[in-house]
Parts: sequence; C-alpha cells; structure tokens
Amino acid sequence: MLEKTITVELRQRSNYQFDIEFSKGMLQLMTDEPSPLGEGKGPSPVQLLAASVGNCLSDSLFFAIAKFKQKPEPIHTTVSAQVGRNADGRMRVLQMEAKLQLGVEAHKLEHLDRALEQFQDFCTVTQSVGQAIPIHVRVLDVSGLILKD
Repeated sequence: MLEKTITVELRQRSNYQFDIEFSKGMLQLMTDEPSPLGEGKGPSPVQLLAASVGNCLSDSLFFAIAKFKQKPEPIHTTVSAQVGRNADGRMRVLQMEAKLQLGVEAHKLEHLDRALEQFQDFCTVTQSVGQAIPIHVRVLDVSGLILKD
C-alpha cells in the first residue's frame, strides 16, 4: 500500500485568525472562528471539515460516473454539520448531512447504479471522518429525483 503524508502549515494572524498554506505556489486561506470568539472573516474549522467531506464526496461521485465515460456535471453539493454538546458538555460535530445533486437527469447516465453503489467507498475523507461522526449522504439528479438515500 502506498502511503504519503499531507502537510499544511498554519500561521496565526491574530486572535482566532490563521493563514493556512497548503503547498508552495497555492493560494493561502485565512480561517477565523465566528463571533463571539472570532470575527467570522474566514471559514471556521467546522466549515472546513464540512467542505472537505463535501469536496471528497463530489470528487468520488464524479470519478465513479466519469470512469464510464458519462458526464454528470455540474455537481452541486451541500453539506450541513450539526454542532452541539456531547455527553461531557463539550461542543462537537454531532452529525453531518450531505446532499449531492447531479447536473443531468439520471436516465441520461449509463451505469449510474454501479457508480452510486461504490462511490462512497473511495472517498478518503468521508470514510475517515465517518468513523467518528455519522454522515448521511443523499444523491439526487437535476430534477430532484432521489437516487440514493
């Protein structure tokens, strides 16, 4: 098995604001906590987590469909993270809901059932995060037809 290490660097700008460098030559991202801790001038860690889950699911779904030479784009994904207190009273991400909507009608895509059956298994981030946080995934076509729930 090929293993690799992904490294990001965070440098504190002020208070809860950090600049994140992903790799040399790539744009940096500034993060911030929402009020009352921070100023909400950048995405929060929870938003980054939700974005990572949604991005990975979207990539995996696109790949699973595109490998059959089909065009599902544009895919539109929405991820909601429910934040609340755990049994110890600590703030945690309790669960996540991801809705992926294809840019075309399902009947126009060949082998869609096979792609929908396996795409989540290849999503590195969602499979990792999902070991600790329940993630419900729903896939719809452009007309709103539920394809996976």
